[in-house]
Amino acid sequence: FRMLYSQGVTMEDLGVPTQDGAAVETDHRRIWQRFADHFYLFRGTPTGLWLTDELINVFGVDEPLNGDSAQRIYDHLESQLARPEFAPRALLKQFNIEVLCTTDAATDQLDDHRRLHADGLDLIRPTFRPDAVVNLNAAGWRANIDKLSQVSGVEVGSYAAFIQALESRRAFFKQLGATATDHAAVTAHTERLSQQEAETIFDRALEGASSEDDAARFTAHMLIEMARMSVEDGLVMQLHVGSIRNHNDRIAQRFGLDKGADIPTTTDWTNGLRALLNAYGNDRRLQLILFTLDESTYSRELAPLAGHYPALLLGPPWWFFDSVNGMRRYLDLVIETAGVYNTAGFNDDTRAFASIPSRHDVWRRVTCNWTAGQVAQGLISEDDAHELAQDFAYRLAKRAYRLDEEPRT
Repeated sequence: FRMLYSQGVTMEDLGVPTQDGAAVETDHRRIWQRFADHFYLFRGTPTGLWLTDELINVFGVDEPLNGDSAQRIYDHLESQLARPEFAPRALLKQFNIEVLCTTDAATDQLDDHRRLHADGLDLIRPTFRPDAVVNLNAAGWRANIDKLSQVSGVEVGSYAAFIQALESRRAFFKQLGATATDHAAVTAHTERLSQQEAETIFDRALEGASSEDDAARFTAHMLIEMARMSVEDGLVMQLHVGSIRNHNDRIAQRFGLDKGADIPTTTDWTNGLRALLNAYGNDRRLQLILFTLDESTYSRELAPLAGHYPALLLGPPWWFFDSVNGMRRYLDLVIETAGVYNTAGFNDDTRAFASIPSRHDVWRRVTCNWTAGQVAQGLISEDDAHELAQDFAYRLAKRAYRLDEEPRT
C-alpha cells in the first residue's frame, strides 16, 4: 500500500488497523474496489507486472483489473480460491516448488514446521533469524531474551549463556531442515569485541541501561559471532543491509511498525565487513550471501569483494531493485568483476505465495535476455549460454543454499 498512500489513499481506507483501535474500513469488497480504482498507479512497476501475471496465469482472469472490472474479478478470485486445486498445498505442487523457506525468529517453536514435517511436507524449511535478540535496540528485546531462555532451556542471565542459547536454537532449526540464517542491519559495520566488552554491554542491556552505541557495537560483534557459528554448523549466512526502517514517524505512531515506510540508505561494505572477513572470509566453510539496498556499491565494492573472498556470494537484487531494470543493472555491474559463479542465483523473497511463479519468470527472462546479449556481442559461446541459463534459473541458488549437500552434523 505504499504506492497507494503516496497518491493520497489513506491507510484507514485500505483497512490497515490503527494502534488506538480507531475505526478503519473493514469491508473487503470496498478495499478491493479502491485498490482496483488505483491499479493504474502500478504501471511500469514490478508490482504491476507480478500482479497482472498472477491474475492471468495463476487465477485465469481474462480481463484487465480496473474500477469497472473490480467486482467481477473479486467474484472470480473468490470462486477460484474455494476450489481444491487452489489450496496452498495444491499450488505448491502446481508451482513445481522443490524447497520453500520461511524466516523465523530465534525464539519460534516452529510448531507449524513440525506439523508439516509430520505430514511429509519436509520441503518447507525454517530459516533462523535472530535479529530480535541480537539487536539490543529491537522492540521488546528484554521480553525476547526471556522467551529465548524459555525455549532454549538456557537461563540467559549472561553473555556466555546468551551465546549458548543461540547455538542451541540453531541446532533445533537444523533438525527441521534449516540450511540458512538471515540477518538485517542498518550498516555493514562489524567489530570484534573482547569477551569482557561483550559481557559488559550485554549486562547493561539486561539492566535496561544500554546506549545506542552499545547496540551498534554489539550488533557489529554478533555478526562476527554468527559467522563463527556458521563455520561450525554449516548454516548459510544471509546479510541484508541498508534499510532505515519506519522512516515515517507519523505512520509508525498511528499504525505501528513495518507499514511501508522503509527507505534505503548508503552502505560502506568495504570497511564495514573487513573485521568479519579477516576473521572468516578465507574459510570456505562459511557461505555468506550479501544483499544491498545501495546499488552504487555493486561494482565499486560488492563485486570486488565477492570476486576475492572465498566465503562471499552476492545475493540477487533485493526489494526495491527486484525488477526488470534492477536485474539488468545488477548483471551489468556485477558479473564483469565477480563472475557468475560468485553470485547466488535468485531467491524471490516474497510474502505473497501466488507471486512465486511470476517473480522467478521475470528473473529467468531477464537473465536469458542478458545472456543472449553476451552471445550477440561475441563475449560467450552459445553453448556457454545454454549452461548459464540453467545456472541462473536453478543451479546457482541450489548450490548457494547448500541444498545439494548432505547436512553437516
